[in-house]
Amino acid sequence: MARILVVEDDAAQRATLCAYIAGCGHEAVPAADAARAMACLQRGDIQLMVCDVMMPGEDGFSLARRARGAFAALPILMVTAKGEMADKREGFFSGADDYMIKPVELDEMMLRIGALLRRADIRNEQLIRVGQTCVDGRTRTVTCGGRTIELARREFDLLFHLLSYPGQVMTRRQLMQAVWGVQCESDERTVDVHIGRLREHLNGIDDFAITTVRGLGYRAQVKKC
Repeated sequence: MARILVVEDDAAQRATLCAYIAGCGHEAVPAADAARAMACLQRGDIQLMVCDVMMPGEDGFSLARRARGAFAALPILMVTAKGEMADKREGFFSGADDYMIKPVELDEMMLRIGALLRRADIRNEQLIRVGQTCVDGRTRTVTCGGRTIELARREFDLLFHLLSYPGQVMTRRQLMQAVWGVQCESDERTVDVHIGRLREHLNGIDDFAITTVRGLGYRAQVKKC
C-alpha cells in the first residue's frame, strides 16, 4: 500500500480520484491546492503525487517544480485538460514523471501509478538488471557478461536514472535536475556531452540503448527478447 497525494481543486473530481485509489488498496490524501499539497509533503510519508495543472493560485506546473526541488525522488503524475505538446513539454520540464489528459480513464491511471511506484522501488533498491547487464547503485558499478565498465559519477547517475524509466523520454532539464541538482546553473547541453561519453563506454552492450528524442531529450530503449 502506498500513500498517494491527490491535488485537485474540483471537489467532485478529487473525491472520485481518492475513492478509486483507496478502492485499489492505497491510502489517498486529498489536497485542494498547492499550499495544502506542500504541507502534506512536508509532513512526510507520501510515496507519489497525482497533480492537476489548472488550479486557482499556484498552478500544477509550479507545484511540481517546488515538489521536485524539495523531494527529488517523489514520483509525480500530472493530470490535466491541457493536451497540446507545449503543455506536455512544460509538464515534463516542471518535473513530472508521467502525464495524463482529462477525462482520465481510472484503470489506466492506476496502471501508471503502479509503474511509477515500481520505478521508485528500483531506485530505493539501487539495483537494475537488464538482460545480462547489472547496474548496481550501491557499488556504482556496471557489469555485463563478466565485463566491468568504469563510469564517471555523472555518467553512472545518468545511466541509472534513464534505466529507472525504461522507454520513457527524459528531457535535458529533468536529467539536469536528477543528476546535477535543481540549483545547477550549467547549460543543459552538458547532458549531451555526458551522454556521448556514456555511449562510448557502453559500446558493445546490446541489452539496451540510450536513444535521442529530437527536440526533447533521451530515453533508455530496452531490447525486447
